[in-house]
Amino acid sequence: MAKVRFARFDGSPGCPVEAAIGLIDGKWKSVILFHLLAGTLRFGEIRRHIVKVTPRMLTNQLRELEEDGLIERKVYAQVPPKVEYSLSPLGRSMEPVLLALKTWGDAHIGLYGKPIQKPGQGAALDPQGDSVPLTS
Repeated sequence: MAKVRFARFDGSPGCPVEAAIGLIDGKWKSVILFHLLAGTLRFGEIRRHIVKVTPRMLTNQLRELEEDGLIERKVYAQVPPKVEYSLSPLGRSMEPVLLALKTWGDAHIGLYGKPIQKPGQGAALDPQGDSVPLTS
């Protein structure tokens, strides 16, 4: 069953941001695209880069990226089968976006997994993501 990608009934995105996010909205799609920036990779190589993804989920995400025209899949007629994945020109055009996400992530990785304290709970987070006591 195909997933509904856009809010409008005619299937078109509501805005350009919705259209862009609609192409990379899977849990692992952006990560897959980021690793493919370095060049062509085989399935097992992608799995080694993304250790938490299951084979089934990786297969599904790769299929969707291929259907959306962001990656190209090349199958070699040999035994055992050899399949390589690379960025298509459309996928390569996402490079500045992916690199910007990486830069942002590098700057804010300390916030990942840390709950932000609300005022009155005894502590807050400083810009580096470290907990600091609240003063009265």
